[in-house]
Amino acid sequence: MQISFSNNILSIIILIVFGLMLVIQLVYHWLVFSKVAFYKKNRRSKTDDELEPVSVVVWTRDSYEYLMELLPLLLKQDYPDFEIVVVNDCSEDGTEDYLKDLERIEPRIKPVLLRQHLNFFNGKKFPLSMGIKSAKNDLLIFTDVNCKPDTDKWLRSVVDCYKRNTEVVIGYCPLMFKKGLLNRIMRFDCIQQGLLYLSSALNGKPYMGTGKNLSYRKELFYRNKGFTSHYTTSVGDDDLFISQVATKKNTEVLIDADNAVRTIPTNSFGLWMHQKSSRYSTIPQYSLSAKLSQGVFLWSQFLFYASFIALLCLPHAFDLSIGSIYYIPILAFFFLLRYGTQMFIYHKASKRLGEKGILPGLIIYDLLLTILSPLQRLMGRMKIGVE
Repeated sequence: MQISFSNNILSIIILIVFGLMLVIQLVYHWLVFSKVAFYKKNRRSKTDDELEPVSVVVWTRDSYEYLMELLPLLLKQDYPDFEIVVVNDCSEDGTEDYLKDLERIEPRIKPVLLRQHLNFFNGKKFPLSMGIKSAKNDLLIFTDVNCKPDTDKWLRSVVDCYKRNTEVVIGYCPLMFKKGLLNRIMRFDCIQQGLLYLSSALNGKPYMGTGKNLSYRKELFYRNKGFTSHYTTSVGDDDLFISQVATKKNTEVLIDADNAVRTIPTNSFGLWMHQKSSRYSTIPQYSLSAKLSQGVFLWSQFLFYASFIALLCLPHAFDLSIGSIYYIPILAFFFLLRYGTQMFIYHKASKRLGEKGILPGLIIYDLLLTILSPLQRLMGRMKIGVE
């Protein structure tokens, strides 16, 4: 079958864009995301004698109900020696009284009370710095107050990642399942972002982590002067710090669906958009390679859909000798090639990351996120939703 083009330069350009974006998307899925999709743990579990003491650091502000759910789960962790440093950042609910009562009966709880906000450090950075300073152990593990470990082996799974030269462990934190389209979109976004930063770390180019499941050494924090290089930015206590200190040699990746720590998601679309804009607001401070890693994928995703829709609207631009009836099937074939690849890789990756229930509506979530991501990035650039 011979295909020729009419003298429509715009149509030819759109076709070239479609083909190029298809190739980029296939490369990302097969050569980059496959690192996570086919990941296999090759580390052994450490014995109790090999497990060094750890300090779990949690920041909280007016999150009394979340704290009541999280701390009992942390205290039940099957780990020989650990403390829980809880930074109470000017809470006005029942947090302070709860921590005082718990501290009396549980020596592993170490509250750090902050009674006033300090302007020279925005967001969580100053409170976390105080929590790190108060921690008695060199090995630090971080999570958020709205998270819950699935099992009592979470701390072990983190520390098992540490080798002789390891200073940073980057983990994944799936969202808890809730009914509704928003929850599915958020969980799909969580997988996609996880594929981007975990696969980059597995390829020896770590550029971010999530403070919901993150670990590094106290000595590393002070050696790099903590958050001082980006203290004027309210966010970035996890991604900007990790982009600053993580290297191919000192970083390991934690992918363990059996011992995951999960986040309780929001039910508010507006709040989620603000949270995402905050995350995207730090991208300008990433390294060039990290910017390209995210940007090329997200924009190729957007342009793939845009050029596909444009081609559907321009059937007159092509002359097929066997008849224009084959025009749509040919486009559909290449669209399904990309979709089938994505379905396969995400199916494998979701098993590794402990996600379920995303695949049936994948094409819908993918399209919606393709539309929302540029808006979130724009909001981040404009500091909308960034405190």
